[in-house]
Amino acid sequence: MPVIRFVREQRDVECYPGENLREVALREGIELYGLKGRLGNCGGCGQCITCFVEVVEGGAHNALTELTSVELLKLKRRPQTWRLACQALVEKSVMVLTKPQVGLGDREGELIRARSLPLPEGPTAWPEPPAAPQQEDSQEGLTAHEGAASPSTTSDEGGVLPADGR
Repeated sequence: MPVIRFVREQRDVECYPGENLREVALREGIELYGLKGRLGNCGGCGQCITCFVEVVEGGAHNALTELTSVELLKLKRRPQTWRLACQALVEKSVMVLTKPQVGLGDREGELIRARSLPLPEGPTAWPEPPAAPQQEDSQEGLTAHEGAASPSTTSDEGGVLPADGR
């Protein structure tokens, strides 16, 4: 699975390819928002632009999907390495810095530490679900979905009666 390395939080989080970066972060308890974003974020529509992340150099090339039209419009005056977490889908392992607009005490030291650890690539596709085994009904050798005998019928008033009709 792709791994998202959250530099500020010093955490690596696995996700499935194609998962939304914002949803993964929130699911894992990673704080994406500053005060303004906590008080009034748009819920992932790209309108409030409060879920900034910075894609850190040294991560996989093209780890996130292309910039969306919303991002092209909303991030015009922001650094090119910034993305909106709500608009980015994770395709490969990536390193991100949450809340890049807020200072990070030892930014260079933290980035060096994050880059020094290998970033696993992970698979690039969702796992295949296991095939469901067909169960046979022991009464007549019919599969359960073929329905051997109806165990009950419906009464005139809409209730369900036992098979013997009482």
